[in-house]
Amino acid sequence: MADKAPGALLTIGELSAELGVPQHILRYWETKFSKLRPLTRAGNRRYYRPDDVVLVRRIHQLLNVEGYTVKGVQKVLTGKTATPSESAEPAVASSAPQVSPPAPPASPPSYIPDLVLIRDRLKIALAAARA
Repeated sequence: MADKAPGALLTIGELSAELGVPQHILRYWETKFSKLRPLTRAGNRRYYRPDDVVLVRRIHQLLNVEGYTVKGVQKVLTGKTATPSESAEPAVASSAPQVSPPAPPASPPSYIPDLVLIRDRLKIALAAARA
């Protein structure tokens, strides 16, 4: 299949293959995101305009890459919440005090000597099994 020109309509199959998402998921997203309204032609065939493709890619990014829920994506798309990348400000502009990471514990946890003993016993057992 030849590559389409930028701005050409994509079928649901083409968009599905591009994103690696089943077609029924794209149809489900149409029911959950009111902004997503592809053209429908005879036989209920869906054709996604360039704006629809951008929206579907954004929904896919938020759901499958960034881990948002459907409700979370709905809030992001309506502007009720910002994504972490949109809400991040440069550290210089922040007026909040900088918090340093917690200091490492002064002594190793109490179970470390037991783990070392188990490791040493396993080494001896493996050496005996190989001999």
